[in-house]
Amino acid sequence: MESWEDEVRRFMLEEEEKDDELFLVMVPALQQCLYEEKRSEHTSTLPGAEKVIQILEGHENWCKVEFRMEPEIFRVIANYLRVENLLRDTRGVRVEEQLGMFMFMLSHNASTDRLKKEFRHSGETIHRKIIEFFDIILALTRRFLKLPNVSHTHVKIASDSRFMPFFQNCIGAIDGTHVPITIAQERAAPYRNRKGTLSQNVMCVCDFDLNFTFISCGWEGSASDAGVLRSARAKGFHVPVGKFYLVDGGYANTFSFIAPY
Repeated sequence: MESWEDEVRRFMLEEEEKDDELFLVMVPALQQCLYEEKRSEHTSTLPGAEKVIQILEGHENWCKVEFRMEPEIFRVIANYLRVENLLRDTRGVRVEEQLGMFMFMLSHNASTDRLKKEFRHSGETIHRKIIEFFDIILALTRRFLKLPNVSHTHVKIASDSRFMPFFQNCIGAIDGTHVPITIAQERAAPYRNRKGTLSQNVMCVCDFDLNFTFISCGWEGSASDAGVLRSARAKGFHVPVGKFYLVDGGYANTFSFIAPY
């Protein structure tokens, strides 16, 4: 009959044998991983720059599908961005390709991974170029968007006895909307709205032609509509003297913002 010391010794020997067997299996696998030739992530035969050129020189419907615009308009925009020094050609990415990446992202709701696959650039390059494009949106807005003339009563109000003269100084409507987001767990708390979901609170201003004239975005879902409006006014949004916007019950009832009674 074995003593308890012999049993312990036998058990330890069996464990050592198991470890040796596992080691013999793992070592070849590890060696193969260490010396395995790395595979390129970008295996497409058509680089991003060539892809854009082929789309622009192909059938115009291809450009409409990929970039949501005709080739002539695409070239004019790219040339304008270059001449105005809003974007510059870099060693690896020309302005046309930067515009192509941005329009492809908007047109197809494309993720960074898909942009990497389509244009054969690293995630860092894709991210940097998209951010650079977003940085010039404000400059483009000021150059090309003309706000409506608010000195005259809109024809839809002036021609309807239900609204005239009660709304003759009304220039539009304001409302907030919650846009769902995905965010890291440690940063999620402020973005949880009253319904328990994660979102950004976005304030939109619209005129009577259904055109957006102002947007305030980026606020956490827990922010109130009134707080978002107050911040927008502090950062430049203003209402002409004597004019007002229609708002809902989430906003204060003032001379500039008329809420339902």
